[in-house]
Amino acid sequence: QVHLVESGGGLVQAGGSLRLSCAASERTFSTYPMGWFRQAPGKEREFVARINWSGSSTAHADSVKGRFTISRDNIKNTAYLQMNSLKPEDTAVYYCAAGPAGGWDAGGYVYWGQGTQVTVSS
Repeated sequence: QVHLVESGGGLVQAGGSLRLSCAASERTFSTYPMGWFRQAPGKEREFVARINWSGSSTAHADSVKGRFTISRDNIKNTAYLQMNSLKPEDTAVYYCAAGPAGGWDAGGYVYWGQGTQVTVSS
């Protein structure tokens, strides 16, 4: 069982930056692909970014490409999402996830954090 806790969300003006963190409770974290997803009010959860177990391979949704960067530190059992040039449409609850399959689909992840709110004002 891997317990994930997100932090770093908050209120920021458009054009600003935030860095989300996802701390894992177990060292087995380092063996799992990680992902970030988000869900805005009235919308379905959507993929944001993913990273493989070693950090050597990443992918980002087109909507955030060039603005957001996923990374991980397996020594600290923590994954990150650096978000720059934030837009009001980035407003959502952001979730980190870990799972054996990883990938673009939420079904590839078994463990989920509780979410952290990101609000971008215009």
